[in-house]
Amino acid sequence: MSLSVPQHILDALTDVPMPRLKREPDASELRDVAGFAIPVFRFESLVIGSGAAGLRAAVEMKRRDVDVAIISQSAWGGTSACSGSDKQTLHTANTKDQGDDFHEMAAALRAGGAMDEDTAYIEAVGSIRAMASLQYLGLPLPQDKLGGTLRYQTDHDEVGRATSCGPRTSRLMVKVLAEEALRLDVPFFNQTTAVKVLTTGSGDQKHVTGVLTTRPKASTEQNPYGLTLYECESLVFAAGGPGEMYRDSVFPNGCFGSLGLALETGLELVNLTESQFGIGTPREGFPWNLSGTYVQVIPHIYSVDADGQEHHFLAEYYRSTQEMASNIFRKGYQWPFHASRMLNFKSSLVDLAIYRESQKGRQVFLDFNRNLLPVPGDQEFHLERLDPDVRDYLSRSGADQDRPIERLRHLNPLAIELYKRYKVDITTDPLECAVNNQHMNGGIAVDSWGRTNISGIYAVGEAAGTHGATRPGGSALNAGQVFGTRVAEHIAAYDRAWTPLNSEQSFQTQAAVSDLITLLNADSPISMSDVRRSVQDRMSDHAGILCYPEDVKRAHHDARELSLEIRKKGISLGRNAEAGRILQWQQMALASEAVLAALEYYIDHNGGSRGARAICDPIGTSVPQASSGPLADVRFRPERAEDMQSQILVRLVDDALVISTRANRGFDASSKSVFERDWPTWLTGGVFDLPSDP
Repeated sequence: MSLSVPQHILDALTDVPMPRLKREPDASELRDVAGFAIPVFRFESLVIGSGAAGLRAAVEMKRRDVDVAIISQSAWGGTSACSGSDKQTLHTANTKDQGDDFHEMAAALRAGGAMDEDTAYIEAVGSIRAMASLQYLGLPLPQDKLGGTLRYQTDHDEVGRATSCGPRTSRLMVKVLAEEALRLDVPFFNQTTAVKVLTTGSGDQKHVTGVLTTRPKASTEQNPYGLTLYECESLVFAAGGPGEMYRDSVFPNGCFGSLGLALETGLELVNLTESQFGIGTPREGFPWNLSGTYVQVIPHIYSVDADGQEHHFLAEYYRSTQEMASNIFRKGYQWPFHASRMLNFKSSLVDLAIYRESQKGRQVFLDFNRNLLPVPGDQEFHLERLDPDVRDYLSRSGADQDRPIERLRHLNPLAIELYKRYKVDITTDPLECAVNNQHMNGGIAVDSWGRTNISGIYAVGEAAGTHGATRPGGSALNAGQVFGTRVAEHIAAYDRAWTPLNSEQSFQTQAAVSDLITLLNADSPISMSDVRRSVQDRMSDHAGILCYPEDVKRAHHDARELSLEIRKKGISLGRNAEAGRILQWQQMALASEAVLAALEYYIDHNGGSRGARAICDPIGTSVPQASSGPLADVRFRPERAEDMQSQILVRLVDDALVISTRANRGFDASSKSVFERDWPTWLTGGVFDLPSDP
């Protein structure tokens, strides 16, 4: 992208208006439940979440004549619509200059370990269909003049399978999918928060029957919390990740996800030890990941202490100006923190240095109007004095301008325009940054069709724990599109008959309402702000990029005590309209307890350091080096190969979290399909692995 791009094109790629919602349908009935007059809606299927994955599932179900509706806490307010960085890329398996191999792509997707082999292959094969269908809907993915998809290299990607419409790619995806959903008349219930999933039966016979929600606009004197019931035969969790779990987070505000809700439902969660952390701007302003060209133009990075004194702190870590500059550049496609990249003066040493400055109470800034200051005693920064891979990239891109801001304007003017939309002008002012939590790689455990351990319940997108320990940037978007389609195909094939209300379901609805009312306790000494502060501080301080075993153990204990206290006393309710948010914080406390429980289990079983976190240990064999010598306080355990072959499962049983493990699902790469043999399996629906008596 060059300076010649007209302003109106830049505006269209950064200001992406979303469609207006249609009028909601009327309730089927008004039902008395535990003294509350509750509106009831009935649909064959229900999707929780209005991001790219949830919309894909709803659109594909509607196309297959499934009566489906979407409920959303905040339409167009989730991660897909509001976030960026790895969310701006979509992996492709077709290019002009060279083909791709599905097996090789699957191997790259699961290379970080703790990922099922069949899932990786499904995502690789499905990527072509996902991209082509998005283009059909109007997503302007870039092409060359011969129709090949333009692509580039991103994190954990040595081939260069990513493509992008700019920083708003995922928002553009949401836009075209939302327009299609509205065109197909998919009912959409906004400002609707799922707080309880209803099921019938037990064990293997357990099946979803509905979702209890809070809707402030449905509040009445007979229903002060706006409780609303959605009865359904299938349910898709697509509410994104637990962005509010961390104080230091680059998630948009108000992203709670649904992991606590899933645990309370009896769903199994997987890989909760795996997240992504990296540098980004604080969420108090405009939260955004600082990957790609933001760091590839090599801005000056410095910190400021409480007295206003500026510190060139990276010079205390790297041995030369060239080494420091080259590794700042590499953060562009090595954005997520990775423990092993702290070693040998690699790129995650930048993350560690920034994290340690923040721990000192200092603010860290990127200055695009200054070139990187040199390491004291070394040569000045110069574009000719960079490592060969960095120098060649900038040279091929024509990024030989004098200052970082000029190089950024040449390489990616959209990066400048994006911050201007939020009243931050990086052409004149430095940009504050910190190491933030950005993505939950774990989530609800699903099979190769997106099914959970409870019949009728599915999970897609960031809500599903399909991403493994590390993954190439952008593959999460692709996974949501691929599995959104597969879930829709499976639900449509199931064609389960509507089950009329019975006495068991009626009792469970009554019990669910009673449970919620107990938690909404006006006399509770526990406030919502208390829970938020406790959860976020604990997770950011003890479950970030550096984890010390004793700290994690203590944090897990404290998180368990908080969850127990909430169960006993509830959370103080000030206004009825806060009911949904209070219940979300109760569930977030449970979700954070589950993350810490899994992390403690992993550490206690000698788990080592990988993508999300360094497991610091005095007897660890890996020691990051700074220019002044070893960083002994960050000595850590290396990852063990055997841990890459399994996944940690967490489940709530009788108010206690139960931890177990399972091996990654395998995949026979040598297996070949045969048309004549396999076509009948498709025609008869055998591929969907349906129950014998649905």
